[in-house]
Amino acid sequence: MTIETTPPVRTLAPAARAVEILGGDLTEASLRRYLNGIPGVDAVGLEQRAAGLGTRSIKTTSKAWALDKIIELIDLTTLEGADTPGKVRSLAAKALTPDPSDLTTPRPAAVCVYGDMVPYAVEALGAAHAAKLPGGVNVAAVATAFPSGRASLAVKLADTADAVAAGADEIDMVIDRGAFLSGRYGLVFDEIVAVKEACRRPDGSYAHLKVILETGELNTYDNVRRASWLSILAGGDFIKTSTGKVSPAATLPVTLLMLEVVRDWHKLTGEEIGVKPAGGIRTSKDAIKYLVTVAETAGEQWLQPHLFRFGASSLLNDVLLQRQKLKTGHYSGADYVTID
Repeated sequence: MTIETTPPVRTLAPAARAVEILGGDLTEASLRRYLNGIPGVDAVGLEQRAAGLGTRSIKTTSKAWALDKIIELIDLTTLEGADTPGKVRSLAAKALTPDPSDLTTPRPAAVCVYGDMVPYAVEALGAAHAAKLPGGVNVAAVATAFPSGRASLAVKLADTADAVAAGADEIDMVIDRGAFLSGRYGLVFDEIVAVKEACRRPDGSYAHLKVILETGELNTYDNVRRASWLSILAGGDFIKTSTGKVSPAATLPVTLLMLEVVRDWHKLTGEEIGVKPAGGIRTSKDAIKYLVTVAETAGEQWLQPHLFRFGASSLLNDVLLQRQKLKTGHYSGADYVTID
């Protein structure tokens, strides 16, 4: 006679956020039930709201503030296979002095590089590195087999730990989109929890964790909303739209949706989670639309580097040219700013 036994329910890696929200029942089934119970997105309404916010204008008196604010929120980025220590040093130099003709220009929030380039960024920032200077420039590193995320968990964790040990203040990880799209939410959850733990420093503090959803591969707004909630439940400090390597990258409707999630999470828990649109935001005109969307959705308090970032490489140059135009009354040529 064969006795049938019920296989044990897999309990997910512990995460305080999820335990609290799910009432202590942290299992694959309870996580799936919770995420699938999140209301669907009204796509037409979302896109109409985004379009409306995108038409808001900023008056001249506020434009100078907006341009400086954009700079303060930029993760100045180079993520190319041809990156060299010299290019990273040049990027760090630009972060330290964005406009040599105007030393009142604020500095970007961070420089974002591949993990093996972190030591060069830390060295180049010197005393202005955020680890040494409160309010200084952070070093962000992409990790977890960026941009595909196609590697074993052991490799992803080693990638993360190496970057943190080298001095990275922030880690931008990618989720396993294949696992998410096939409904294996527990696997995605566990990986985020494990990567968060790999962000731990010897003194017990943690590097900030930004979780990249790669929204261009998630196909639907409903998936973006579920992935956003999942990433926050698992311990992400930021939710980020894209790697910048997949089209479409950041869009205003997707960013609006993610801002609504962090707003709702704040109402539910009192905790503030950041949002980072990345990829495709190249002009100050576009960036201002995002500032308006942040202020109108999550609130003006989100317009701070620890709660909102632009992932960009060319955006800074356009903002600097617009800033020079406000001060001088005429546009400078592109050669008045350094080429990234």
